[in-house]
Amino acid sequence: MKENIIQDKSFDFAVRIVNLYKYLTENKKEYVLSKQVLRSGTSIGANIEESIGGRSDKEFLFKLEISYKEARETIYWLKLLKATDYISANEFESIHFEANEICRILAKIILTLKRNRE
Repeated sequence: MKENIIQDKSFDFAVRIVNLYKYLTENKKEYVLSKQVLRSGTSIGANIEESIGGRSDKEFLFKLEISYKEARETIYWLKLLKATDYISANEFESIHFEANEICRILAKIILTLKRNRE
């Protein structure tokens, strides 16, 4: 089977998000923001998986666009967690970099797909 970079990166990112959630709930006793970042951060990969199993090119593109939106939302929650001192600047930088990288890859795939449809 061919390697799928975005599929792999989104799964690895989801693992990091789950670990962040566990850290926030167990060590910081933070339950609201952590749940938000858990939902959006794990949804990225889930929607990518759905796109791969899509029945049409249109469905494939739609699910990738949802993944992109979820990645943007995750970045928001990460920024908020940093701004409210639930995560340190160092903790933020690494996971924020990964989220941005996923956004860039998804944006490129989406733009290429749209260009190819024209």
